[in-house]
Amino acid sequence: MIARRLLSRRVPSSALQTPIRRHFRVTAPALANFNKLNEQDLSHFASILPESSILSTVRPFQSTNDDLAPFNNDWMGKYHGKSQCVLKPRTTEEVSRILKWCWERRIPVVPQGGNTGLVGGSVPLNDEVIINLSNMSKVRSFDPVSGIIVCDAGCILENLSEYLAPHKYIMPIDLGAKGSCQIGGNVSTNAGGLRLLRYGSLHGTVLGLEVVLPDGSVMNELKTLRKDNTGYDLKQLFIGAEGTLGIITGVSILAAPAPASSQNLVLSLESYDKVAELFKFAKTHLSEILSAFEYWDRRAYDMVCKHTGRKALDESEVGNSQAFVLIETSGGSKEHDEAKVANLLELLYSAEEPLITSGTLSQSPSQFTSLWGYRELIPEAASKEGKTYKYDISVPATEFASVVDKVKKELAGKGLMQEGREGGWVRNVIGFGHVGDGNLHLNVIANAFSADIQAALEPYVFELVASYNGSISAEHGIGAMKTQHLHYSKGQVSIDMMRRIKALFDERGIMNPGKVVEGKAS
Repeated sequence: MIARRLLSRRVPSSALQTPIRRHFRVTAPALANFNKLNEQDLSHFASILPESSILSTVRPFQSTNDDLAPFNNDWMGKYHGKSQCVLKPRTTEEVSRILKWCWERRIPVVPQGGNTGLVGGSVPLNDEVIINLSNMSKVRSFDPVSGIIVCDAGCILENLSEYLAPHKYIMPIDLGAKGSCQIGGNVSTNAGGLRLLRYGSLHGTVLGLEVVLPDGSVMNELKTLRKDNTGYDLKQLFIGAEGTLGIITGVSILAAPAPASSQNLVLSLESYDKVAELFKFAKTHLSEILSAFEYWDRRAYDMVCKHTGRKALDESEVGNSQAFVLIETSGGSKEHDEAKVANLLELLYSAEEPLITSGTLSQSPSQFTSLWGYRELIPEAASKEGKTYKYDISVPATEFASVVDKVKKELAGKGLMQEGREGGWVRNVIGFGHVGDGNLHLNVIANAFSADIQAALEPYVFELVASYNGSISAEHGIGAMKTQHLHYSKGQVSIDMMRRIKALFDERGIMNPGKVVEGKAS
C-alpha cells in the first residue's frame, strides 16, 4: 500500500513568467545635492572603459532609451529609472576609478547585478549612473580541499554551480533565478533560498569580500580563512546592504560537498495545524540529512493544478487536505539515507493518528526535479491567475496559515474579496514558503492592480508582521519598496545606527540613493 501511495508523478515545466506592470508608483527621492551627467563625465568614463562597455544617451554616445530599458526597469515592470548611462567595468580597478570620479563629481550611482530583485533595489529611481557588473564573471581561484571558491561579483550563480560540479561541490545557496542572478547581488541582498535550512545564511558561508567604497578606495577583505578573529568583521556590513555602502566586486565563499544521495517527497496534510508537528517529526527522524522543508496551502496547490493540468498527488487520497509540504534529504550514503526516509514514511502511515493523508516519493533524478518544479511553479501560476502583490515576511512558522487568513479577512472586511467582479478586486490570497526558517511568501492575487488594494494591504501587512515581532523582509531585501516601512522591523535606535553607518561610509550619499534607509540620524 505504501509503495502504491508513493509513486511519483512528473510535473512538466511551463512557460516563462510574463512581466507585469503595477499601477502605483514608488516616490523617488529628490537628487538636489547631486550633479547631472555631462559630456565631460562621459569622456572620462571612455578613458577607463572601452566603447563597448558604455551605453549612454549623452553625447558623444548614441545609445537609445530602448538600449537602456533592460537596465532602467525591473523584470516585474514595477520600478522605472531614467538613467542616461550604463557602465560595465571588467575589473575592480575600473570600478574604483569610476567611483572615484563619481564621488568627486557628486554623481549618484546604482550597482546592478542580474537585476532579478523584487523590491527595486537594483534599478535607479531617477537618473543615477548604473554600474552593471555582468562583465566581471571570472572564477579567481578554487581550493578543492577546503571547498573555498573566490570569484568576481558578476558570476552567475548557476555558472558557479556548474564550475563546482566536476569537483563534487555545490554552492551553499540555491534560487529560482539562479540562471540570471549574480553572486554579488545575492550577497548584497543576503539572499536566502531553498538551501538555507541545511547550509545557513550567507552571513555564515561568505568568508571574505572585496568592496570598492564610495570614494573609490578598495577594501580588500577577500579572505580564504574559516577563522579570523582580528577585530571587527567588516564584511558583514556589506552582506544585505544592497549596494548602499559600496560595490562588492569579489566574493570568497565556502562551497558545500555535493551530496552522494538526494531524495524528495511531497505530502498532504489535513490542516496547517499538523505542519509544525510534521516538521518536528521530520527533524527527529531524518536528522542530519534533512535539507529542505517547504510548505504551500490548498489554494496554491489547486492553482498550480489548474494552470499545469497535472496533480502531484492522488486526488482520491488528498481529499480535503489543506496543507502540502515538500521534504528534501541529502547525505553521503544512499542506503543509509533511503532507510531513514523509508522509516519516516512507515511511521507516518502506521500512526494511530496520522499526520498525513497522502504522499509521493521521487524514484529517479527526473522525478526529483519534477517534484521541486511543482513547488517552484507557484509564483508562475500566480502570475497566470492575475496581478500579484508579493510579500516576503518572517513570522513564526506556526502562524503561516493564520497570517494568510487574517489578510484575507481584512480584505473581505473592506469589500475587496469580490471574486469574479471586474476591476481591482482580489481573487485569491495564498501562502507558501520555507518552514525551516520561518519565511512566508504571502501572495495577494487580484484581477488588476489598484490603489484601493494597495492601501488595504499597506501598512496592514507590516503591522501584522510587527505584531508577531517578525521581519517585513525575510530574503528579498528592503530596496525602494519597504524603505518607509523599516520601522515595523527595526527600532529607532537601530535605524539611527544604520543611518550613522551609511553616513560614515557614504557621507555624500551617492550610493544607491533612496534604498534601504533614508534621512539623517536623529
